[in-house]
Amino acid sequence: MTATNNHEIQQIQTMESKRTYTVPEIAEILRISKSNAYDLCKSSKFQVIHIGRTVRVSKKSFDEWLDHYIA
Repeated sequence: MTATNNHEIQQIQTMESKRTYTVPEIAEILRISKSNAYDLCKSSKFQVIHIGRTVRVSKKSFDEWLDHYIA
């Protein structure tokens, strides 16, 4: 395995163990801009947690929402 493959595997494992996503992570997952990801978070399609000015998205609710559209 190359170093790149090891890094990609480590990223996948890290994403699977998370309980929340950041907005930039949502943007990356969906391949949309950060501003579109923020707009999506405001739409109440999944659970969003505000900690001060920081926004976190419930991984479980986001994954369930996404699975609904992919399936």
